[in-house]
Amino acid sequence: MTILNSSFNTPYQTAPFSKIKNEDYLPAFKQAISDAKSEIDTITENEKTPTFENTIEALEFSGQQLDRISSIFFNLNNAETNDDIQKIAQAVSPLLSEFSNDITLNEDLFKRVKAVYDNRKNLNLNTEQKTLLDKKYKSFSRNGANLPEDKKKQLREIDKKLSQLKLKFGENVLAETNNFEMHLKDEKDVSGLPEGAKEAAQQLAESKGKEGWLITLQYPSYIPFMTYADSRELRKKLAIAAGAKAFKGDALDNQQNVLEIARLRYERAKLLGYDNHAHFVLEERMAKSPENVQKFLNELLEKAKPAAEQEFKNLETFAKDLDGIDQLQKWDSAYYSEKLKQKLFDLDDEQLKPYFKLENVIDGAFTIAERLYDLKFEEINSIDKYHDEVLTYKVTDTNGNLISIFYADFFPRPGKRNGAWMTVYKSQFIKEGDNSRPHISIVCNFTKPTKSKPSLLTFNEVTTLFHEFGHALHGMLANTMYPSLSGTSVFWDFVELPSQVMENWCYEKEALELFATHYETGEVIPMELIEKIKASATFHEGMQTLRQLSFGLLDMSWHGQDPSSITSVKEHELKAFEQTRLFPDVAENCMSTSFSHIFQGGYSSGYYSYKWAEVLDADAFEYFLEQGVFNKDVASKFKTHVLSQGGIEDPMVLYKRFRGKEPQPEALLRRAGLIKK
Repeated sequence: MTILNSSFNTPYQTAPFSKIKNEDYLPAFKQAISDAKSEIDTITENEKTPTFENTIEALEFSGQQLDRISSIFFNLNNAETNDDIQKIAQAVSPLLSEFSNDITLNEDLFKRVKAVYDNRKNLNLNTEQKTLLDKKYKSFSRNGANLPEDKKKQLREIDKKLSQLKLKFGENVLAETNNFEMHLKDEKDVSGLPEGAKEAAQQLAESKGKEGWLITLQYPSYIPFMTYADSRELRKKLAIAAGAKAFKGDALDNQQNVLEIARLRYERAKLLGYDNHAHFVLEERMAKSPENVQKFLNELLEKAKPAAEQEFKNLETFAKDLDGIDQLQKWDSAYYSEKLKQKLFDLDDEQLKPYFKLENVIDGAFTIAERLYDLKFEEINSIDKYHDEVLTYKVTDTNGNLISIFYADFFPRPGKRNGAWMTVYKSQFIKEGDNSRPHISIVCNFTKPTKSKPSLLTFNEVTTLFHEFGHALHGMLANTMYPSLSGTSVFWDFVELPSQVMENWCYEKEALELFATHYETGEVIPMELIEKIKASATFHEGMQTLRQLSFGLLDMSWHGQDPSSITSVKEHELKAFEQTRLFPDVAENCMSTSFSHIFQGGYSSGYYSYKWAEVLDADAFEYFLEQGVFNKDVASKFKTHVLSQGGIEDPMVLYKRFRGKEPQPEALLRRAGLIKK
């Protein structure tokens, strides 16, 4: 019995990170799987007639220890991994996949679940209970419970392979990200870079015993270089390195993994009676079908493409006039876009960064959450952390009741994957009258403090922090009976609404004045800069929309058809990008081999959901704008009908309850400047 297999005797039952040793995980998983199997046996061996309580609720609350261990381990595998953890992940994933199949393919258990489901009209269940019953039944029927024995065996094999392939895909991307360094020794090579970015690059070089500057593929290093470095050759070198991740035909190459994952997902869907993986996935989404997704993406494409092509033409003309560039390449995009933005709006990130000291932005997000949702955030040091840089908070309501524990992890490390995400260490649920509160975390990769400056965020990093914090609020404010319906456990194309709507406050004067103060003088951000932020908000919106749509179309091209005839990942990708391509292709580059969202994360057949949720968030924020961005009534409705409700009802029902009507796509097009207001 390891520390992971017992109740945590810690403040707020938080994870005892410092006491967990790597060698604890495998035995802990094995023990927890064994215990969970015993709980399942108790349900199936019950001689009483199956009821909602003795079957559905019992199943919902089984395996909680296993869920807790899994959340701790796999979150660390993303945020603080090492070779040992990666090896354990490869050993554990097939065990979990096997256990999951042991449940969904357990005939005795399915018989009991089906008996309750078939009798559902006579059970007098409330809305949440009906949803749970429906979800439990579908977790069996959609995952092979009705298959004959030989097909069940096939399904187990597919799931086992997929769990390992997805892990391998992610490990390769992380290794490729960490393996690349561009060591610069000449001052002219860092010409154009802002002082903060130069200092960070110098400190990184120093930390590795080198002179000069080190540039890496970590976002806080990569983005400033691509945006500001004057050397076109070095931008090209860096861009090609980023785009070639896991596409070099070596031991870390992901091409075969991509083909195999796509093929196995298709095979699995066919086995379960679906046309393809997208049909399987989208049955449980707001969009409902691949046809609806394609229609949605194509309609946006029709509106965005003319704007994007005009923006691109203007950028080409600008680059030619400025530097005689005859053919704009991908490594020119951020550089000349930034220069054009500065010219048009007299605004650049270096002007803004002094007003966005990380600590102030965090406080700003907290203050906005307090004004909207009556939350209080108190930093506490009594909670164990998995790394010294992690910040820990106790979140309470205005009466001092515990709402959540909140972890925040902001800076890049070799053991942390790129990007930003929100995650859960413990779900919220209500059992025997006790409302067990959630433990929520956000993980980002922001610019680190240097010797002379604190962490000063780009405006893009500010919106990223607010985005992840929006997800966190969805998790924190959860107030449902069942953990599997709690917080962000909602349809995937609804999950981005709380995060994306939160970004809107970053553009509002009333909100910015709460936290955007100069880190040296304390001066509040000038009105003139706020107006420039708002004016530039739709800059290159057509090109940005086209880029997002291209990712959604690529995702659907892998998952919305039979991929077995695809032999070249690169050729397939070029075809998928045909309608959205603005820049010439780069032969050495391939998006799919490092497209972790769809090949490692949960976004397969779901990348469109960012744009789908943008329609929701633009429409929702129009309501705030009409009534006032801190209007308590609107905030209360959003909290009551969206944030606290998790997945207990169809999202459109929840949305209409908040908004009073269905979302209007025109709201997004208006905000994006793609149609007139």
